[in-house]
Amino acid sequence: MLQEPATMNGEPMAAVVRPYLGADDITSRPLDRFIVNFVGRDEKSAAMFDKPFAAISNVRLHRQHTDRFNDFQKYPWWQFGWPRPEMFAALKQLSRYISIPRHAKHYLCAWTPPAVTPGDALVVIARDDDTSIGILQSRIHEVWALRRGSSLGVGNDPRYTHTTCFETFPFPEGLTPNTPAAVYAGDQRAQAIATSAHDLFKQRDHYLNPPEWTDWDLTPEEQAAGFPPRPVAKPGHEDDLKQRTLTNLYNSNPAWLTLAHETLDKAVAAAYGWNDYVPDWTDAEILRRLLALNKLRSATP
Repeated sequence: MLQEPATMNGEPMAAVVRPYLGADDITSRPLDRFIVNFVGRDEKSAAMFDKPFAAISNVRLHRQHTDRFNDFQKYPWWQFGWPRPEMFAALKQLSRYISIPRHAKHYLCAWTPPAVTPGDALVVIARDDDTSIGILQSRIHEVWALRRGSSLGVGNDPRYTHTTCFETFPFPEGLTPNTPAAVYAGDQRAQAIATSAHDLFKQRDHYLNPPEWTDWDLTPEEQAAGFPPRPVAKPGHEDDLKQRTLTNLYNSNPAWLTLAHETLDKAVAAAYGWNDYVPDWTDAEILRRLLALNKLRSATP
């Protein structure tokens, strides 16, 4: 579809045929999927994209016969059931955004390119600064999320919910999500978190796609649209690369990963003024301090 000619209005197919990201793309290997995204378009505008529009023709019939028919009446059939136009408008302004799998064995945050459409198995945070993702990937937030979230599945794996895990979390003073990153760019606390977060994610990315085993593929149409390249195994390393997943990494928990997380956790703890933080702190101690901070803020007019 991406190789089809542009519409009469000069829009390429890549305007609506977008890379798609689900939770399993983060916890395992990228599955290289695409989705037709007509969010914000009326039927006439959507129909201009001939093949993408035809590809979703079965959606109309499906929605007419689903038990949730009434739930889908707010938006026209060619759009997502819950299109989240405000979310897409916010993400469009960013150089990247944060994705968190709702349900996974390990609590994980990941950077996602703005050209990618997130699936509903992800919680999306409209921030693109290293400080924000560092706070969210820290043990301090993980402990809160595990206590405030729910569980799901045979393995009783944790489920991250934005209402209980994110919206209730007391961020460090001055580093809250409603504060533009530019405001705290000169803050030494924010800089320390950003540096340690950047190092952690750089090391994780190297583990997932070591250059000795990995090539990067991108068609001319995808490159023109600003789509991210896909990792492809070099000949002879197909099985090796297949095993390089974040789930496998956190299952094995090598020393370098533990040390990178400890450095990040210490920087986040320092942002709270907890200069006595050590990795041996119990979850109960972290929760006690976070709860005290929440109570203090709720009591402040």
